[in-house]
Amino acid sequence: MTRFSALSLALVLSLAGFGPAQAQSARVLGDFRDWSSYAADDGSGTVCFAMTRPKTTQPTPEGYGDAYLYITNRPNEDVANEFNVVAGYTFQTGSMAVASVGGQDFALFTQNDAAWLDDSAQSANLAAAIRAGSTVTVTGTSASGTEVVQTYSLSGATAAQQAIGAEC
Repeated sequence: MTRFSALSLALVLSLAGFGPAQAQSARVLGDFRDWSSYAADDGSGTVCFAMTRPKTTQPTPEGYGDAYLYITNRPNEDVANEFNVVAGYTFQTGSMAVASVGGQDFALFTQNDAAWLDDSAQSANLAAAIRAGSTVTVTGTSASGTEVVQTYSLSGATAAQQAIGAEC
C-alpha cells in the first residue's frame, strides 16, 4: 500500500482544500513503506504533506469510506507538522477523538469526518512521537455513537516527514 491511486490523492487534496488544478499539480516526493509524501502549490505557496491509510478500522462504521492520516507543512503560513485525520466516517457532533502513540495521548477536535490536534502547540511533540513509534491509534465516536478505533502503521513515517521537511 505504499502508492496511492491518483483518485485517492485527488480526494485527499480536495479534502485538504486544494482545488482540481492544484490536485493535478501535486508531485510525489517519495514512497516510504506505509507512507507517501507529496508537494503541491495551493496558490499561496508550496504545501507538503505525508500521508498513510489505516491498517485496521474496528468496528467498520456505517457508510465507511476512504480514510487517511496526514502531516502537513505550509511554510507560507508558518505551519509545520499539522496533524489531520480524515476518518472515512462522520464523527459525532461535538465529540473529541484521541490519537495515541508511544504511550502518549493527544486530544483531537472533530468536525464532520475530520479531526485535528486540539492544542496546536503539541504538533512538534506528536510529530516526534510518530517518528519514534510503531503505530498510532485514533479513537473517535461515530455519528451513531459507536466508538471506532483506527490503527495506522508508522513504518516509513520518519522518512516521509524528512521528505516534506526538506521540500517545505
